[in-house]
Amino acid sequence: MKKTILDAVDVRILSAVQQHGQISKARLSELVNLSPTPCWIRLAKLKKAGLITGYRGEIAVDRILDLAKVIVTVSLKSHNRSDFERFEKCIQGIDEIVECSATGGGSDYVMKVITNSLQDFQNLMDELLNKELGIERYVIYVITREIKATSLNLPKLLNNKNRL
Repeated sequence: MKKTILDAVDVRILSAVQQHGQISKARLSELVNLSPTPCWIRLAKLKKAGLITGYRGEIAVDRILDLAKVIVTVSLKSHNRSDFERFEKCIQGIDEIVECSATGGGSDYVMKVITNSLQDFQNLMDELLNKELGIERYVIYVITREIKATSLNLPKLLNNKNRL
């Protein structure tokens, strides 16, 4: 995949959008120290290039509900493309699976699952097993406390890459 080359202003715009989400043209231009029209034109180009994939609000759901949060590693019995595609298609439609990454190493996938209770989590896992998706084994890690959940520091990553 062709990588997009960014200058310092692009990085400031992306960082501001990452930190503040959808903000006014005036506020964005103020944050990145660029007049509104050029700032908005650059933002449009970054969007068109596919660098901004969406906006979302982060909800402190723990202040509303007690939830069961579980990290699950999943290993499939066989490693054919069709097996991976079937598994991935299935989990795309399950709201409780809020994150899923294909991994190399000891397991095929790492998922973050959020349910109302551990019993609901186990029911979900039983449903996945009953669908015969080729799950050989899964290991769970119940999240007892979240220590850190942040966005990446884009300017720092780009600075470190440029030093190499």
